[in-house]
Amino acid sequence: MAWVPAESVVEELMPRLLPVEPCDLTECFDPSVPPRTPQEYLRRVQLEAAQCPDVVVAQIDPKKLKRKQTVNVSLSGCQPAPEGYSPTLRWQQQQVAQFSAVRQSVNKHRSHWKSQQLDSNVTMPKSEDEDGWKKFCLGERLCSEGTVEPATNESPGIDYVQIGFPPLLSIVSRMNQATVTSVLEYLSNWFGERDFTPELGRWLYALLACLEKPLLPEAHSLIRQLARRCSEVRLLVDNKDDERVPALNLLICLVSRYFDQRDLADEPS
Repeated sequence: MAWVPAESVVEELMPRLLPVEPCDLTECFDPSVPPRTPQEYLRRVQLEAAQCPDVVVAQIDPKKLKRKQTVNVSLSGCQPAPEGYSPTLRWQQQQVAQFSAVRQSVNKHRSHWKSQQLDSNVTMPKSEDEDGWKKFCLGERLCSEGTVEPATNESPGIDYVQIGFPPLLSIVSRMNQATVTSVLEYLSNWFGERDFTPELGRWLYALLACLEKPLLPEAHSLIRQLARRCSEVRLLVDNKDDERVPALNLLICLVSRYFDQRDLADEPS
């Protein structure tokens, strides 16, 4: 008499890939031992499939997941520039052309600059170290207090730990796309609650120059967020001759016209 457990009677929802003849196995068939014949092997596969649960719930450790799994891309545009603040179309086209040339130069010489040894005082943070990258790019004084106090003359030389390291080619050439996107996110988050600074502007420009096209969804969302924040800060600037205005205009221009987010573009003055 063949050994046929009740679990083997299963409704087939999918067609069989290969025809399997009914296995005529004797009572001595033991599914717990390795199969000795092709028929026993096929029967064992059938039994194992019948014992699989209909619904399986995966045990996932949330700590191992990336902090932000869902990418929300807002379709809202930038705040219109106040009267007299918007750049001309010619100016925007010139900035896009210059930016394109910078990107080509960075890509062309990336291997050379990546091979250059960093100074002994330069220690690049790990990609996931948000606080470390903020201090590395903007300096400890700016990150800890939100403003930069005038430098004292107590010690000679430049203290990059305090004022932040500039985005040198020898530094940014060592950053892969995951790190570029992460640092862009860290600085955008910092900018979301604070004013625009020259240190921030230099790094944002450099990161955009290293950002590869076509954009990943995360990068697409980040640069749109950056452009909108620039337009919000621009509204708060009282004087159109303020040095922050052309810098903010430049970032909006690059996001909208170079990275093809045309709905964010400034209307030419």
